[in-house]
This record gives sequence, structure tokens and C-alpha cells, in this order.
Amino acid sequence: MEPKRCPWCLGDTLYTAYHDQEWGNPQHDNQKLFEALILDGAQAGLSWITILKRREGYRAAFDRMDPEKIARYGDQDIERLMGDGRIIRNRRKIVSTIGNAQAYLAMMEGQCSFSTWLWNWVDGKPRINRFKTMTNVPASTELSEKISKALKKQGFSFVGPTIIYALMQAVGMVNDHLTDCFRHPDHQRTQVL
Repeated sequence: MEPKRCPWCLGDTLYTAYHDQEWGNPQHDNQKLFEALILDGAQAGLSWITILKRREGYRAAFDRMDPEKIARYGDQDIERLMGDGRIIRNRRKIVSTIGNAQAYLAMMEGQCSFSTWLWNWVDGKPRINRFKTMTNVPASTELSEKISKALKKQGFSFVGPTIIYALMQAVGMVNDHLTDCFRHPDHQRTQVL
């Protein structure tokens, strides 16, 4: 018997696997958090499945999402990426990725790691929501607005409140699995996939 899942992931095996294995799992690895930030920024104006289907292409095109390499990209790299069909070929998003890599490196050289900085916003532990339907799940929150403003002050772009809330969901800072989904923490103790 198939477990009950959030309805947004149904109908595509890649989406279902992402829902079951990644979305909402607390992520603390700096490099993976950077990648999530870049991919969520690339999603702006698009559906997540569009980016998810291109994730491997993004990894290949952007040097496995290595911020040190991306931060050194110049005009030639931008033109190369503009011709790369594995990614969304949007100049502003590509330039933003380079700038975000530079801002990320500056943050990592500063007071704390990117992971520590992000997770401090939720006191180091996921916020568990108990939404019953997708219409209850917000697109952004007061907290995502605060994080967005703080990231922009640090030089990041394509980090609006909706993008940041999607990031928070993806990396498990908030758990927005619906209450009847087998991945909601209330079910994790009683159900096994």
C-alpha cells in the first residue's frame, strides 16, 4: 500500500523521490545549502519540477556548485552558461549565482558558517508546522522576509521572501509536510516506508 504523500509531488517519480528523501530533511552541509539557495533562486517564476529535472545539469554547468569556482566566473563563463541547455538560460539568474557565490564566500570568511547563520534563525531546530491542506501552506512568512532582507544586506540576490521560504522548506528549517503525509514528524514514529 502506497503511503499518503503531500499532493504536490504526485504524478512524477522524480518529484515523489525528492519529496520522500529530501524535502524537509534538515540539511546542515554548507555546500548543499549553497546549492539549495542557488537552485531555489533559479526557480523564481518557474515550478520546482522544472529545476529539479535540470538539477544535474546545473551541477555539471556550475562546477558541481563549488562556490569558490563560481565566484571567479567572468564574462566568458556567463556566455558559456547562456548557451547551456541543461540550465535555465536567464542572464540575471546566472549573474546572480556568481554574485551569490561571492557573498557566500564573504560570509564564510566572517563570523560563522552559512549553515550556522541560516539555522540560527530557527534556533538550530526545525519548526514543525501542522497544515492540513496545501492552501494552508504560506508562500512566505514574516521570518522568510527577515532572512531575505538580511541576505540582501550581505550582497545576495534572487533571495526574496518566497524563494527563502522555499529554501527553508527544502532544507528542513521548516517542515511543511501535510499532517496526513507519511513524512510529517507526527507519522515518522508510527509509519515506515
